[in-house]
Amino acid sequence: MTNLLILLCFSSLLSIPSSSQPTEFAYAGFRQIGPNVTLSGSSQILKNGVLKLTNDSSKLMGHAFYASPLRFKSSPNGSVFSFSTCFAFVIVPEYQTLGGHGLAFALSPSRDLSSALPTHYLGLFNDSDVGNSSNHLFAVEFDTVQNVEIGDINDNHIGIDINSLKSNESAAAAYYTTDMKKQELNLKGGKPILVWIDYDSVSTQINVTISPSNLKPRLPIISYKYDLSPLLHESMYVGFSASTGLLASSHYVLGWSFKMNGIAESLSFNSLPSLPGPEKRQTTLIIGVSVSCSLFLIAAIFGGAYLFWKIKNRDVIEDWELELGPHRYSYQELKQATRGFKDSELLGAGGFGRVYKGTLPNSNAQVAVKRISHDSRQGLREFLSEIASIGRLRHRNLVQLLGWCRRRGDLLLVYDFMPNGSLEKLLFNKPEKILNWQQRFHIIKGVASGLLYLHEGYEQVVIHRDVKASNVLLDSELNGRLGDFGLARLYDHGANPGTTRLVGTFGYLAPELPKTGKASTKSDVFAFGALLLEVVCGRRPVEPKAAPEELVLVDWVRDMWKEGSVGGVVDPKLEGEFDDFEVVMVLKLGLMCSNDVPMVRPSMRQVVRYLEGEVPLPDDMRPLLEGNGGGGGGRGEGFDGYENSFLFSSSFEKGSYSSFRRGDVDASFGSISTSPISLLDTGDAR
Repeated sequence: MTNLLILLCFSSLLSIPSSSQPTEFAYAGFRQIGPNVTLSGSSQILKNGVLKLTNDSSKLMGHAFYASPLRFKSSPNGSVFSFSTCFAFVIVPEYQTLGGHGLAFALSPSRDLSSALPTHYLGLFNDSDVGNSSNHLFAVEFDTVQNVEIGDINDNHIGIDINSLKSNESAAAAYYTTDMKKQELNLKGGKPILVWIDYDSVSTQINVTISPSNLKPRLPIISYKYDLSPLLHESMYVGFSASTGLLASSHYVLGWSFKMNGIAESLSFNSLPSLPGPEKRQTTLIIGVSVSCSLFLIAAIFGGAYLFWKIKNRDVIEDWELELGPHRYSYQELKQATRGFKDSELLGAGGFGRVYKGTLPNSNAQVAVKRISHDSRQGLREFLSEIASIGRLRHRNLVQLLGWCRRRGDLLLVYDFMPNGSLEKLLFNKPEKILNWQQRFHIIKGVASGLLYLHEGYEQVVIHRDVKASNVLLDSELNGRLGDFGLARLYDHGANPGTTRLVGTFGYLAPELPKTGKASTKSDVFAFGALLLEVVCGRRPVEPKAAPEELVLVDWVRDMWKEGSVGGVVDPKLEGEFDDFEVVMVLKLGLMCSNDVPMVRPSMRQVVRYLEGEVPLPDDMRPLLEGNGGGGGGRGEGFDGYENSFLFSSSFEKGSYSSFRRGDVDASFGSISTSPISLLDTGDAR
């Protein structure tokens, strides 16, 4: 036992650094430190004892190191001693929410870092030595700018850096309260923050703890196991480095303590110097006189500016606007509904503006408010005339335009809010909610009813021209509502629709449109047929990454029909839970609507009667399918014997349905999209 005690005492003596080297110091401010701290770069010590590493100028770096190197090992190949440090810092950004780039506590073989660079290098590295194992540099960074290239997690984080700026371990800046709750802490908030960095040589554990108060939290924000012995030299310099980039911050250190083989002395904000306030100007009398003389002038200027603003921003109503509908809202009413068009209320954005969720102040009704961009190329009066016509549409399966507002060159459109988004989002891209067959069948019947109203139930014929899954919106009860009438065209019943510029979305365009340029109710029916097939199959009308025989959905369904394997086209996400008769009916109806010949396609009235079961579909599908596909003698061949023979397999192939960016045929078309939710689908380029 005696020998063991002697051995332990001898080992402990070896672990204590030489008494000739400093092992402990504490500074409550830096006013009286003399030559003990070496400054370089932009760093300076202010009159009240605050160490200022950088100011609010761009691309600066400042360093402050303890003048003498500290001995961290008893021998070059020995183990690093335990050490502890505590310091208080403040970051004051030039702009309140922006950083510039941060500061770091560092252990370095040299205090001369003149070859380092500012910005994200933090004044520690340059572009040639960053990441080199020969650096032998350890740092704990307090970073206020997110640099994705080096893996920063956010613009308010702490990281442990070893020879590199890519942190070995990092965490969002936070601390643990006395009740062990994690609380976020803003590094660039302009308030003092206390930091404790402790290294245990036995467990090789590095702990970093921060707090906005004098009390050290019981849990560190970072606890990282790493043996510093191979990294550090026998003697190292200890200090701080900070830098700014294009955006700048002033970095301050208020106090600092350090101890080898022990716990560093804790600091108290009460004993530390405060940041200096703005420099006092010795012109009190001049300012007082100037303010007194200028008070009336300032009041007059502000009064005139306010009057000008009121006149400029008033809601001007011209005589011709009084004839337009639907309801006109005031700008202030919509601004209040959207909480001042805050980003937190933003539903989406597109080429024609941004869409916000709003709550009308008087009725508490939830709405979607679309703010049209200034650079819309469609004339204001023509657009309002179109809105007046579309705004009079009334049907339970159409997204209702509730009203509008004009403020100078801006247009704000108000719609029903659709809480369940678009049908496309619930069919593709791993949706959170899987629509069952009953819900899908209910949705397509609703869309068919809405299209029938557009074609036959309104005082004019309305051709939608952009029927697709992303324009089918779902209310709180998953009722399908057709929206986005930005491409719609109206003409009188019995009239011949004129030639228009080709618009729409690939996969939904009827084949006659590129030839004639005339959109008709039959071209809407073609697009509805594509919609029917994608609802059943869970696939887009065109899948660029699919095999050649599966590229075009309608061709693939037709081929599977001929092979007697129609069950193989049903969406695997349904897991076999569907009504066989209804699925067959929808597939047949989708193929009929997708016929290449417009006159062979059914009308929307016929489609609705088929879906409602009022009349059965034709038994002989061949005449209705001939001429499809554009190949040879038509795609109707080979359907003999398949009308009443449908083989539904109980197992489905697990396919990968990849989404792709779909653009309109004419991206320069000037019509304004009027659906508030469709703007959330940024994959469609208008």
